[in-house]
Amino acid sequence: MAENTQKRAGQLETIKKVLHYIKKYWLLVGLSLVLAAVIVALTLYVPILTGDAVDLIVDKGLVDMPGIFAILKKIAVAMILTAVAQWVMNTANNYITYHVIQDIRQDAFHKLENLPLKYLDAQSYGDIVSRVIADVDTFADGLLMGFTQLFTGVLTILGTLIFMLITNVPIALVVICITPVSFLVAKFIATRTYTMFKEQSETRGEQTALIEEMVGNQKIVKTFSREEAVTEQFREINGRLEKCSLKAIFYSSLTNPCTRFVNSLVYAGVGIFGALVAIRGGISVGRLSCFLSYANQYTKPFNEISGVITELQNAIACAARIFELIEEEAQAPDAENAKALTDAQGNVQLEHVYFQYVPDKKLIQDFNLTVKPGQRVAIVGPTGCGKTTIINLLMRFYDVDQGGIRVDGRDIRDLTRGSLRTSYGMVLQETWLRAGTILDNIRMGRPQATEEEVIAAARAAHAHSFIKRLPEGYHTVITEDGGSLSQGQKQLLCIARVMLCLPPMLILDEATSSIDTRTEIRIQKAFARMMEGRTSFIVAHRLSTIREADIILVMKDGNIIEQGNHESLLAQGGFYKNLYNSQFAG
Repeated sequence: MAENTQKRAGQLETIKKVLHYIKKYWLLVGLSLVLAAVIVALTLYVPILTGDAVDLIVDKGLVDMPGIFAILKKIAVAMILTAVAQWVMNTANNYITYHVIQDIRQDAFHKLENLPLKYLDAQSYGDIVSRVIADVDTFADGLLMGFTQLFTGVLTILGTLIFMLITNVPIALVVICITPVSFLVAKFIATRTYTMFKEQSETRGEQTALIEEMVGNQKIVKTFSREEAVTEQFREINGRLEKCSLKAIFYSSLTNPCTRFVNSLVYAGVGIFGALVAIRGGISVGRLSCFLSYANQYTKPFNEISGVITELQNAIACAARIFELIEEEAQAPDAENAKALTDAQGNVQLEHVYFQYVPDKKLIQDFNLTVKPGQRVAIVGPTGCGKTTIINLLMRFYDVDQGGIRVDGRDIRDLTRGSLRTSYGMVLQETWLRAGTILDNIRMGRPQATEEEVIAAARAAHAHSFIKRLPEGYHTVITEDGGSLSQGQKQLLCIARVMLCLPPMLILDEATSSIDTRTEIRIQKAFARMMEGRTSFIVAHRLSTIREADIILVMKDGNIIEQGNHESLLAQGGFYKNLYNSQFAG
């Protein structure tokens, strides 16, 4: 019972959020309601005219043709006006629906841009994509059906009841007595479909996540011969999706036959009882035909409304998932008095820094470091010791739990994130390229850069030679994952991107991990020129690449256990020497 109450409260809350988005278009909603009322009034007026025409046919040879033709003209005008009103109403409803969807998607994407990295690290990318694309599309279908059929359906029911009561109260009472059956059917279906459609939506998101992960990492799957295991995992998720979809579709498919059964009851009741009244002279044949038409029109919206309720249950379930994303806590905004970091000198200090990703798993503990402008700082250590975490903290992708990080004497929490990150040039082990030309990808950090400047940066990164061999050179269009480019070529483009910007501080996280040894030597020379006078942080597993570093930080379990330059650390004969010798044992 408590679960059902909580579920209903959740549905109401979601509906309130939907209405908040619709409120912006209240004028069009009002127009749609007025047009719905006009359509219903004209639709209900036509059976009256038809009944009047039937009453003008008294007997063979006793037919008032002029009167019938006059009524036919009125019916034609009513039908034309109904068609025009229907077209305008549908246009308004489409405008409302797709602008609401546009607003929701914009808010969702804006939230994605402002979510802290810890949320994105903890969520499946495929599930996020499913929420923003598939769930919003499903919500749009339900919302459009609601606008198109709900208004007219409710008004048709109310209008028909009023007309029937005016025409003949006893026959109208027959219709009213059978009506609760429709409500019971609708309630039975609605209470069972929401949970099933919500489960269907969540399972579909899980399936999308698996597909996205497997397609993006197909080489890894094949390398480790995981095809069968992945197929089995997909089969299991697909089986669950099949079961919950079948349940949802089964109950939603009950709508049409159940409501048609109720329709038949109403129509039969009106026909039998009306015929008895007509035999006694209580109603004319024309009025009875009008009543039968009303009985048909009265029950028809129950079909539509039941279908709408089913679709709305699905739509609300999907809306709840997208609103969960929109309402996720955004990253802490820049401080009100935050200032932009301009002309950074590269003086970086980490003072008593504590940080952990998971509350019960300690990582960085009382970390202290002072880097003078222009120094090269190499960070080495075993996997999981916290090397990349330091980079995340420097770039303020994550905020420290305790302590502080200062750049040129100012706490980075008092600086705008944009200016801080612009002051760093970053080359990661994982490359990222967007769909577009090679030229556009290199000048991402400096869109205003000329083609000559881009070529100079590519030459410095030793990327010019392979770019010139591409079909269109710098104007070759590549896909978002780099297309047919090798991993090394993609990394050279990322290096050229930083070469073009040349910010005052650099972060190189395994920047040459995918490049052959010969090219790496050239790149190291290019990096050496680029790092002159710039504070640089270099994360490396290959210790041969950081011999020239001014400071080498040897990390283990989130702590600096050794510190110094290459020669002094070898002379200490500690952890660094063992790590270094392990790479050159041959």
